[in-house]
Amino acid sequence: MTRRAAIAVAAAVAVIVGAAAPGASAQAPATPAFAAPQAVRAPMMAVARAGKRLVAVGDFGTALLSDDDGRSWRQAARMPTREMLTATSFIDDRRGWAVGHGGIVLATGDGGETWEQRYAAGKDVVLFSVRFADAARGLAVGAFGHAMETRDGGRSWRRFAVAQGEQGDRHLYHIFGGDAALWITAEAGAVFRSTDGGASFSAQPLPYKGSIWCGLVLRDGSVLVAGMRGHVLHSADQGRTWREAASGTDQALTAALQRESGEIVLAGLGGAVLRSRDGGRTFSARVRPERQSHTALIEAGGALHSFSLAGVSGSIP
Repeated sequence: MTRRAAIAVAAAVAVIVGAAAPGASAQAPATPAFAAPQAVRAPMMAVARAGKRLVAVGDFGTALLSDDDGRSWRQAARMPTREMLTATSFIDDRRGWAVGHGGIVLATGDGGETWEQRYAAGKDVVLFSVRFADAARGLAVGAFGHAMETRDGGRSWRRFAVAQGEQGDRHLYHIFGGDAALWITAEAGAVFRSTDGGASFSAQPLPYKGSIWCGLVLRDGSVLVAGMRGHVLHSADQGRTWREAASGTDQALTAALQRESGEIVLAGLGGAVLRSRDGGRTFSARVRPERQSHTALIEAGGALHSFSLAGVSGSIP
């Protein structure tokens, strides 16, 4: 797979073919998002919990809110951009951030009702993931190794290198983890780990060299990552060694979560949904009949909710 093709999947994972290629993303404009009657059908890229509220973001600057555990959705009252939004992070029920194409960084102080633009890293920058530890400290990563940190709530950002040499140019797809360790998944089988809150990262070699789209830290402290061609890898020793789990699919896997019951769910392109009830050692796979390409998952009200390139996809039985 060429790097340009990998970007295309990331953009369905980030989401317009070739969107991360230099020069392809326009500088974030001040044009507000459309108030769309069918906003729930916009391609959605990420979802987060803001207290009891769910907040999802996606293409055309769309931000959707649900206050009834995903049964109904409404569009945010004010969004100052039509750029594609690829990720969002909340630290409580009111304060959150979203990032996307054009290197845009948005912030909300009212649970996603209204947003303001805090920063734009440049027209050639595509951000894929963001994580805030508190109201001041945040990290954002994206295409071609772009990584940046803020100490003032997203008003200013400092570039830094996750890796050096050839690995320094890898597309960086997903930040996950917590206080003990932060992880970043990347292309070409790269996964990076930080034990100092993101001040520095070290590469954790994988036995698979394809793109890794998503990951999560399981409740037992082990780490699971997933990506191209249905590859799922599990580490019980903080990335020193990895074991590959048979996934039952060759579809790219783009979203992962562990449910309150302990069940692990992965979802991906072509309607693929994988489940594990033994801590990620084995998975059962099926394809949803509508074959929508999943981009994000969240559990709310005891139900598992999916988001896709076709918008809000509803609950998964």
